[in-house]
Amino acid sequence: MHTSSEGYKTGAAAYVGGRPSYPPEALDWLRDIVGVRPGRKVLELGAGTGKFMPLLRQCGGTLVAVEPIDAMREQFTSDFPEIQALAGSAEAIPLPDASVDAVVCAQAFHWFATAAALQEIRRILAPGGVLGLIWNGRDETVPWVAELSAITDKWEGNTPRYMTGEWRRAFPAPGFAFIDERHARNAHVGTAEQVILKRTLSVSFIAALPQQKQAEVEKQVRALIARTPELSNRGEISFPYETSMFAYRRI
Repeated sequence: MHTSSEGYKTGAAAYVGGRPSYPPEALDWLRDIVGVRPGRKVLELGAGTGKFMPLLRQCGGTLVAVEPIDAMREQFTSDFPEIQALAGSAEAIPLPDASVDAVVCAQAFHWFATAAALQEIRRILAPGGVLGLIWNGRDETVPWVAELSAITDKWEGNTPRYMTGEWRRAFPAPGFAFIDERHARNAHVGTAEQVILKRTLSVSFIAALPQQKQAEVEKQVRALIARTPELSNRGEISFPYETSMFAYRRI
């Protein structure tokens, strides 16, 4: 396991509160492209605490989750006791061959974008099944968002991240055909404390820092909020994101 993922072990509660949800377009994508609907079996791989699970439940179907980090899986089970949550990884999924109709990775695929993981995903997908990848990426065209990234990015080291685009190197992949890419605007609305500070402290490589370094990051983020009128002078703010969705069919 990458050292930065250690931050998730102690940051599960902060992860839930600090992360944005997903726009309505994500539901359309799940139903129309990924094929999540009643009568289908769907795996969420790298399910974390279950932030994406409410959307999958809205679509229907038989749902199962796989999550390797105990603290995340325990939070998931607490919030979604009716959904089976299994210990496992992308390279070792504890499900039989061709047993699911779709695999969805929300905010997760960049952690395991390898040929081995893709072949394991292909193994459990039924013929014609779909792999769906979805991320919320912060909109750094907004000046204060770019400033926030400047504060946090210096701590990332070699942590896998969606924004680098490194995950794309896993494709094209044997046994998969690209079928769809789409993007939608999204926003996380709440207090600056919740949607900026908690979100920042829930980032894996920030949560993994020693307490003194975390306090330094927190101080810098609070200073950014204080000097930015659109953040400091409101009870509620909107953190802008772009939601990106990709789909591949098992062939």
